[in-house]
Amino acid sequence: MDIKQNYQLKDLNTFGVEVTARFFVAIETVQDLRELLVSEVFKNNKHFILGGGSNIVFIQDFDGFVIKNNLLGKKILEENDEYVKLRVMSGENWHNLVMWTTGQGWGGIENLALIPGTVGATPVQNIGAYGVEIKETLESVNTLEFATGKEKVFTAEECGFGYRDSIFKKEAKGKYFITDVTFKLLKKPITKIEYGSVGTELASRGITSPTIEQIRDTVIVIRQSKLPDPKQIGNAGSFFKNPVVSLEIYQKILEEYPKMPSYNQEYGVKIPAGWLIEQAGWKGKRVGNVGVHDKQALVIVNYGGATGNEIRELAYAIIASVQEKFGIKLEPEVNMI
Repeated sequence: MDIKQNYQLKDLNTFGVEVTARFFVAIETVQDLRELLVSEVFKNNKHFILGGGSNIVFIQDFDGFVIKNNLLGKKILEENDEYVKLRVMSGENWHNLVMWTTGQGWGGIENLALIPGTVGATPVQNIGAYGVEIKETLESVNTLEFATGKEKVFTAEECGFGYRDSIFKKEAKGKYFITDVTFKLLKKPITKIEYGSVGTELASRGITSPTIEQIRDTVIVIRQSKLPDPKQIGNAGSFFKNPVVSLEIYQKILEEYPKMPSYNQEYGVKIPAGWLIEQAGWKGKRVGNVGVHDKQALVIVNYGGATGNEIRELAYAIIASVQEKFGIKLEPEVNMI
């Protein structure tokens, strides 16, 4: 385990912001993590866990430990004719996992293809897309507690999942390192193609009873058509959560905007944040080194040389604008550190 100082993080965050970490360490094994947790230099500094770097904006240099999660591996725990239980280490790339599991014929996460980041981030965010959330396939989350170094297992129920939310963003925030996640995937998948443009895209190709691989590939095509590649232009994907409002608020806005898109959820009525941002006039708008993507208003981009503060200021300006126009306060999905 090699602890480095004043480490440059530009290549480790998808916004490409130039910041440094006072201390930086890459964790390759759980034993590396155990050794780190008992070290005095770690105990005396704050910490941040870095996975794929796709859901963060560094506002300033990080005056503490940045822990790069490089825990890799996957293992079948249980398998029968109906399902497979798969334990996956938290540093594994999420999209690569989706590609692999769907290639095996195991269904449940095909709608979540091309979501950036690592497996360890999936329960924190309760990631979701096209009518599917990770809570539907997640069995448990294994962790190490930072304060004690002890293992703790969270069942799916104990994770307290909500819309883009979990216990790891609330009372357990910053207290645990997620080492691995166990998923239950079906060998006779129950597919979902009703949400967004997945069904229409499949139908346009004459596919009415799609395989999970066809659904996966369709989701990839749709996402690539809307979201810019961070390797081409700095971004963190969808910057804001889609707000969920009461039926009363929804109906009030609908009176003025009868063509407003919406989706009924168990949490309430979800209104696409991208639509709200576009209606407020931000789509394609550039402010200095940052701007709103011209194809997807949910995405803030770094045109080059932007600081984290520039990104944050644009985000706050968008939030204020949407709130003034619609009375809805957008919440960032991206963590601003």
